[in-house]
Amino acid sequence: MAEERRRGASVRLGRARSGPLHHHDLCFGCGQANLFGLQLELVRVAGGVEGRFFVKQDHQGPEGFAHAGVLTAALEEAIALAAGTRPTRLSVELVAPAPVGAFVRVRADAASATASNDEGGVLARAEARKVDI
Repeated sequence: MAEERRRGASVRLGRARSGPLHHHDLCFGCGQANLFGLQLELVRVAGGVEGRFFVKQDHQGPEGFAHAGVLTAALEEAIALAAGTRPTRLSVELVAPAPVGAFVRVRADAASATASNDEGGVLARAEARKVDI
């Protein structure tokens, strides 16, 4: 149990088989009680996870669009929940801006993630890897 606490809640997520996935209620990425966070709603699917979040006014970088860090956080969060552990390296390609007031769909497996708009257009991609420190 002490090992689980030290490594974080994601250890337990590797055992989750169905229903919404999250670390804890105040997590910036997936916590539903964090009003300033992404409130990313993810469920386990074959080969990984998928879900969505709504780009709020509080998530702005350039006027009218999500900050690049918001998209990066969503991609990392999805990979972490798919893998059951946080990646230590993340490479992100920002393809197109995500407008405020729109949903962003996220799909991930243990090594990569994609964010897209409702029409299926790719907004960002990430590749992750776990590096022993």
